[in-house]
Amino acid sequence: MKSLVTGGAGFIGSNLVDKLIELGHDVIVIDNESAESNEQFYWNDKAQNYKYDIRDYENTRPLYDGVDYVFHLAAESRIQPAIENPINAISLNSVGTCTILQCAREAEVKRVIYSSTSSGYGMNPYPNVETQPDDCLNPYSVSKVNGEKLCKMYTDLFGVKTISFRYFNIYGERQPLRGQYAPVIGIFLRQRSAGEPLTIVGDGEQRRDFTYVGDVVTANVLAATAEVEDSAFGQVYNIGTGSNYSVNQVASMISDNTVNIPPRIGEARTSLADNNKMRNTFGWEPKMKLEDWISGHL
Repeated sequence: MKSLVTGGAGFIGSNLVDKLIELGHDVIVIDNESAESNEQFYWNDKAQNYKYDIRDYENTRPLYDGVDYVFHLAAESRIQPAIENPINAISLNSVGTCTILQCAREAEVKRVIYSSTSSGYGMNPYPNVETQPDDCLNPYSVSKVNGEKLCKMYTDLFGVKTISFRYFNIYGERQPLRGQYAPVIGIFLRQRSAGEPLTIVGDGEQRRDFTYVGDVVTANVLAATAEVEDSAFGQVYNIGTGSNYSVNQVASMISDNTVNIPPRIGEARTSLADNNKMRNTFGWEPKMKLEDWISGHL
């Protein structure tokens, strides 16, 4: 099997690349190292690695020839930077996704697995289920949900077999640590190791469905390789645990030295996945418990 991973030197992508190589895949990685929250990038020297922008059709198009599976993880993946620079977020997440889909279409790739976001649910009541209407509160979620719609269109119009995953809050090994907009668990662990107070945004009662990166990798592999009906393609699937924690609860697992900072605009109060569709279609289930992972990394 031959797989291509965009964003394959980043947090989720590099974990996926390692697993695919372990499973015997030939792997091509495209990553331009633009993720500002990453302290470092993780290039696997057993992969074919290319430092290209995913929007660069001329240079990236030949890399898709002979590929079986495309895993599209490259993105502007933080809400607040997307609010500060909407044009960049829309270009990278929407135009970039369209470029990838067109390359995959022309190369007759078997499947494209697209990494989207639970922030597309916005202020919908929880638990979030795939039948809810979109409620995009910021440029990041608009651009990522547009990518889902591009995937569905490429399935319906051109026959490209796509699967879109709405990730809830991902944590785990190699999670971004740099800057104020890195994921909260990474920030808290960085602050604890530096002897600093944990910075809790707002009142800390916002709740998130924290999902382990290893479980996300498993979902991607299943989506590429599982035998499913054609009706499974062009659809969106939630990748979350089905339970959530407040930021205050997470902080209490790490340190009692905390300080509150002002709330942020454009972010939902609560996220919680209904993951039955993913369980029933692909036989996936999350296995890691947040408190177990945190206790093992203190």
